[in-house]
Amino acid sequence: MGSAVITARAAATFDPVGRSVATARAFVRDTLQGWGYTDVVDDAVVLTSELVTNAVVHAGTAADVLCLRTEDGVRVEVSDHYPEREIPLQSSGLDFGSPDREGGRGLLLCAALASRWGVEYTPEHKHVWFQLDLPERPVGIRSAGPVLPTALLPVADERVRVAVVQIDGSGAIASWNDDAAFLFGYAADQVAGKQLTDFAAWPHTPGTSTGIADALRLSRWEGSYGIRGADGRVIPVYASHLRVRDTQGEPSTVCLLVRDHERAVLQTPVRAPVDSSNDSRTADPFEVFIGSPAPDDLDGLLQRTVERARDMLDADAAFLLLATDDETELEVRATTGLPSARQRFARVPVEAGTNRYSSARMPAVHEDLTAVPGAVPLLTDTGMRSVVTVPLKVEGRLTGSLGVAAEAAGRYSNEEALRLQFAADRIALAVESARLGELERLRRGSLSFLVEASDLLAGTLDRDQTLALMAQMTVPTLATWCAVYTIADQLAEPYLSYVLHEDEERIDGLKELLASIAPPDPVPTPGARIWPAPAQAGHEAALRVSTRTLGRDAPLSMGAAARTTLETASAVGGETVVLPLVARNRVIGMLTLGKPSDEHFRQEILELAEDLSRRAALALDNARLYSERVSISQSLQRSLLPPGLPDVPNVEIEVIYRAAGEGNEVGGDFYDVFPIRDGAYGFAIGDVCGTGPEAAAVTGLARHALRLLAREGFGGPAVLERLNAAIMDEGERSRFLTLLYGELWPQEDGSALLKVVCAGHPLPLRLRQDGSVEAAADPQPLLGVMDDLELYEQEVTLEPGDVLLCVTDGVTERREGTRMLGDDGLAEVLSVCTGLTAGAVAGRILRAVERFAAEPASDDMAILAMRVPEPDTF
Repeated sequence: MGSAVITARAAATFDPVGRSVATARAFVRDTLQGWGYTDVVDDAVVLTSELVTNAVVHAGTAADVLCLRTEDGVRVEVSDHYPEREIPLQSSGLDFGSPDREGGRGLLLCAALASRWGVEYTPEHKHVWFQLDLPERPVGIRSAGPVLPTALLPVADERVRVAVVQIDGSGAIASWNDDAAFLFGYAADQVAGKQLTDFAAWPHTPGTSTGIADALRLSRWEGSYGIRGADGRVIPVYASHLRVRDTQGEPSTVCLLVRDHERAVLQTPVRAPVDSSNDSRTADPFEVFIGSPAPDDLDGLLQRTVERARDMLDADAAFLLLATDDETELEVRATTGLPSARQRFARVPVEAGTNRYSSARMPAVHEDLTAVPGAVPLLTDTGMRSVVTVPLKVEGRLTGSLGVAAEAAGRYSNEEALRLQFAADRIALAVESARLGELERLRRGSLSFLVEASDLLAGTLDRDQTLALMAQMTVPTLATWCAVYTIADQLAEPYLSYVLHEDEERIDGLKELLASIAPPDPVPTPGARIWPAPAQAGHEAALRVSTRTLGRDAPLSMGAAARTTLETASAVGGETVVLPLVARNRVIGMLTLGKPSDEHFRQEILELAEDLSRRAALALDNARLYSERVSISQSLQRSLLPPGLPDVPNVEIEVIYRAAGEGNEVGGDFYDVFPIRDGAYGFAIGDVCGTGPEAAAVTGLARHALRLLAREGFGGPAVLERLNAAIMDEGERSRFLTLLYGELWPQEDGSALLKVVCAGHPLPLRLRQDGSVEAAADPQPLLGVMDDLELYEQEVTLEPGDVLLCVTDGVTERREGTRMLGDDGLAEVLSVCTGLTAGAVAGRILRAVERFAAEPASDDMAILAMRVPEPDTF
């Protein structure tokens, strides 16, 4: 204490039994409250509890507690009689301990809460002391916190931004400062006059029961909610609202908002009031037990309940469980004195244990748990010996269970059970009301989530996008990280297809860890099952890194790879569950969800994830089927197209083909140019009536039949007559076919001789060097209509510089309203193509067709241009 004057002292010695911890807490609380030091009571009790626990439980010796009072604060000394010293390990500076472990937290808490602290050793004793200074509280100061080391202060940005938003009497935004624009991305003129409810995602924090509209009408309010930013993301904020009125009497609300993790800037600490009244006969029993004001959210109410229950029966631990909807299981919702993070949301059966302790529906006193192993599953391996549990009931229906426990046996009797049952009866209705409110909010949120998820999944048939959507919908809404495994077929091993973590910097490390372990078994059984492999692998990797770091030759600082390993181990250290992706009675993959260290999934979250997995599995399988069918369709379509154009001596040939319809490579139009024999080449361009697979089938039949018949030595008319017979043999699957077929013989003088048959097809056009355009054949009957056809071929000689243009009716029947390009329009375009190569001619025709109308073409198009170049261009 230095030179400070000691004005009072109090001392007590506590035996080395578990009950002494609660007795020491009560001693320090009573002493400091008697001195009037209520501002530091809570911190002093917490620190004393931890230090006495170290002495009487872990060291196994009696504990001497000394409280010293000065005008400026209090010093508490805890001494044990354990002669050995624990020498701190000088490692790399990294903390591998967990604040939730039951031992070894005392010094960590001293560093966090005390103004000063220290450890002193003598041959007989070890003294751990801490000093708590009274906060300086000038007039007007409501509360103040202790002085903290810099490393323990809340983390904020380089500059803490406080958004100041004023809301008028109608709920509209009247003012919006620069910090609000920075935090949320909206300029003041973008939000002025709009309702705050248009931007608020309410509520942000679980258990918040007051609506945003209600909060704006209160005279003063503090709490958390979300503001939807300009980029669509919900930004969690902590808000302080103050209701004011101007000189004209008009009310408005001033809202101060900071990022939720910077809530200490605005949040007013609330301390439990000191009950100075000796007459509590008129007090409300609920307020007497819980304290006033009572927490307005379920989690806060449950936590306050277990703390008061523990103190009421001078216990070492307390817990509260809520019943599931079917009342067959109890879910751990609040604990104190137990490793709460590891137990939160864990479930135990209502009917658990043996003999008279077999049901949570009745009060029970357990004098010694070692005599009835498993009677209270929650307390297994916690060191608790005696426990009393009572049910929470509303209108005779089980809604939960409240229990307190002690480390010593025989601590509780029926009298304590009656006291605890009386308290449970007082709070049961309030707990059930808060639980139903939370459940209704969860159900509404779940329904909205599933509707949105279904819409998103139904909006894509792309496999990779479906995988990404699955992961993005689960992280961080349902889990901290997610991995999707896919199974190509029943004989294939599961493949890690997608990994996502809410912290993007941890994705690579998580992916590497999951890739190093065997994937989960593809079990088709519905529902979530625990998968311990990631946590085990992460623990083993962290242990290897820690061992190397703490070795004698370890460097003073840890490398980036080692840090990544430890961060990944922490990320997968909690509960990991696997849900099968089942579609059409086949397991097509697994959806894996994970939590960080010491966290469990709520049953409601798992049920929601199961609903999502069913929708996601069907969407993923639909995407797979669609991809397979598209691939098959494209392969079949490509097989209907010629493999390539042959190199014809002294003749330029160019083809442009456009199939109508999204994703189509082949339609009802087709073309082909192929060698028949030495010096002779066949060419064809045709149009099958109709579209779709039936038309494509006739397309394939025609192209392959032309090649086969021509190479068998048949002339043009015979080839088409036999093709007509083949089409007629198709019966109901047959289609009308217009076809221009010809044979081409390049001549030694530089010209080209053509023999053509035009069966119902748009006539080929011949362009001469002088710009004149004329039809190069006469029309004849189309194929697929009559059994007997009498066709004839016509000879055409292309002189050097001449062009022969062959098109399908998708070119000539191009329309814009009542206008149509037609044969005359095509001839006009072709007439200005003199001197152009075959490729240039085909390209100009295509551009003319596209420019003729604003709308995309609705019919297939094929353009075949052949040109005999002039001698000087060879």
